[in-house]
Amino acid sequence: MTSFAAASRPAALRRPIVLAAVIELIATAFLLIAVVGSGIMAERLSSGNVGLALLANAIPTDGALAALLLAFGPHSGAHMNPVVTLAAAMTNGLHWRMAAAYIAAQITGAVVGVWLAHIMFDLPILEMSQHVRAGPPLWVAEVVATFGLLTVIWGCRAHREPVTAFAVAAYITGAYWFTASTSFANPAVTIARSFSDTFAGIRPVDAPGFIIAQFAALGLALPLLRRLQPT
Repeated sequence: MTSFAAASRPAALRRPIVLAAVIELIATAFLLIAVVGSGIMAERLSSGNVGLALLANAIPTDGALAALLLAFGPHSGAHMNPVVTLAAAMTNGLHWRMAAAYIAAQITGAVVGVWLAHIMFDLPILEMSQHVRAGPPLWVAEVVATFGLLTVIWGCRAHREPVTAFAVAAYITGAYWFTASTSFANPAVTIARSFSDTFAGIRPVDAPGFIIAQFAALGLALPLLRRLQPT
């Protein structure tokens, strides 16, 4: 999952790098709290019904995602996703120093968010996931999920900003269900979820396959993103 708001808006670019990076860290931490926390709650309350657990994981995650995009989008762009940040640097002129600071903040915030979710649900803070997510079908799913996410973000820039927040949250809700991987679509999220042996987790050995697929999607999407300019 996730950016996602205005992939790189001029007002955000004028903010000091440290302040913008701190905002990205906080936003990404809350995103992972939503992903992992709702996954833990869903697993505990679903009585073994995996479909119900996935639904209970998807709805709170994407409700929180919309809120985070609306709250933090005007201040940092609310990327919360290294793929979105790199795409912004490659298409919109986001400075590479800002991009590097964002990516470091996103990864750090994502891991902190997982730890906070573990604390809230009385789980070990440090653990490694045993949740198997591997194989070509899931890698293709991550390419599809990430490509779709990027095109939704860039395509929505022709509309008013709230449209992007709701469109991205709606897309991720759908992608939870129409992709075999449940749409991670975010390297920072993938890394952080490898540190959670819960419903939302992914084995560390499986994470590189997802991340490679996500960056492959960025490469495939770039030509289209450069043409998705508001008219």
